Amino acid sequence: MKSWSPYVVLVVIAIALDQWIKQLVENGLAFQEKVDLLPFLALFRTYNTGIAFSMFESFGDTGLVVIAVLVVAFVLYLATRTPAGHVVARIGFALIIGGALGNLIDRAVYGHVIDYILFHTPVWSFAVFNLADAFISVGAALVVFDELIGWGREAKPQDPGN
Repeated sequence: MKSWSPYVVLVVIAIALDQWIKQLVENGLAFQEKVDLLPFLALFRTYNTGIAFSMFESFGDTGLVVIAVLVVAFVLYLATRTPAGHVVARIGFALIIGGALGNLIDRAVYGHVIDYILFHTPVWSFAVFNLADAFISVGAALVVFDELIGWGREAKPQDPGN
């Protein structure tokens, strides 16, 4: 268990930070009123009743909680099968799990996920998301990056003619 301790701590920190910021947003940001921070970045509190980009809204709260629990279980399974030397992948898995659990808490408690970050231009805007979503995205990128590093680490067959 000791080798997993830093990753468990990272999961707990990710959840705590996500939930703390969401509470600040809930208590201090008007619902669906854009607050520009930069020309391309705004705060915009809204609720997501689906998964990413409001997909699967029709599954209802219970269905979405079940999907989230299954995803977390699958990521935990992958993480436990990852060798100890793959620190980048393990960090990625911890971020994915922390983000997924942060959003799962919202869904279980409120029936929706609290989103508040909006990237936009005058004619385009990205879906509103939150820190948990960012943890999931960065975590997934780290897992893919570690996989790419792993391919480079594999011994390449030597040409017998050399």
